[in-house]
Amino acid sequence: MAQRTLARYLTEEQRTKGLIPADLKFLIEVVARACQAISVAIGKGSLGGVLGEAGSDNVQGEAQKKLDVLSNEILLEANEWGGHLAAMASEEMDLPHLVPHRFPKGEYLLTFDPLDGSSNIDVNVSIGTIFSVLKCPEGADLSSPEAAEQAFLQPGSAQVAAGYAVYGPNTLLVLTVGDGVVVFTLDREQGQFILTQENVRIPAETKEFAINMSNQRFWEAPVKRYVDEMVAGKTGPLGKDYNMRWIASMVADVHRIMSRGGIFMYPMDEKVRDKGGKLRLMYEANPMAFLVEQAGGAATTGRERILDIQPAKLHQRVPVILGSKVEVERVTGYHAD
Repeated sequence: MAQRTLARYLTEEQRTKGLIPADLKFLIEVVARACQAISVAIGKGSLGGVLGEAGSDNVQGEAQKKLDVLSNEILLEANEWGGHLAAMASEEMDLPHLVPHRFPKGEYLLTFDPLDGSSNIDVNVSIGTIFSVLKCPEGADLSSPEAAEQAFLQPGSAQVAAGYAVYGPNTLLVLTVGDGVVVFTLDREQGQFILTQENVRIPAETKEFAINMSNQRFWEAPVKRYVDEMVAGKTGPLGKDYNMRWIASMVADVHRIMSRGGIFMYPMDEKVRDKGGKLRLMYEANPMAFLVEQAGGAATTGRERILDIQPAKLHQRVPVILGSKVEVERVTGYHAD
């Protein structure tokens, strides 16, 4: 049987289920090609002169790596000319990027974290790209980047597609268009993403958790309680031994959960309370929550479903607790208590 490429999968979703308009199909394919280009740049490492600091800060005041800047440029340049987008927004830029006047405009909005986990770049640990697609509201004001921000402020439930690329031993593309989650593996010889897993399901229960334990002294009481119960193991109230995993790359940590279950937490704590949380709603929390829910998991802030949040600003931050449904519901229940 012929291999199912990304293009074939999207065509089948379009033809048999009517889920993907032609422009959305093209948009996803262009994002995938940009991820291939990023994968090539990462693969060259020191040979390509792409490692190390860029000497600049992003809008959040974080030091940018050379690959942060390069990945952002690759995604912008790949997507601005195709006629399928009205505007883009990136974690690395203060304001939205409007499609230049010399190119036709489309009906979609693209948001992305061009290189998630960039603290791991120089130590050769898996990193990734996260993206989300929204419909541009009718009559949206796109006269300036400042005006265009309002068009992006839609709840995560409005997403029409989301995905991430993992740049590890294999380059993977994990995607949802609202019809479950599928995984593609990059065949470097063919230069194509090939479908390698369908109907990804996250086990409802788990014995693994991912959290930055160095922040323990800053956590709120519900998270302290939950982690203490997991660490207590078989003799504790949960009655089983847990393993802790923490890669410090959200893409890599979430992909492990997609593969074998688990719970990922970057909860509210005293260090980030004044910012609203650590992770960005539009570029990280929303797309990952969409994917996790499509795979049978759950995603909350500890107090509300992530996909229900009405964004107030483009770079809004939120706490994130996602993964195996039973575990997420347990710690969310502790917050309610």
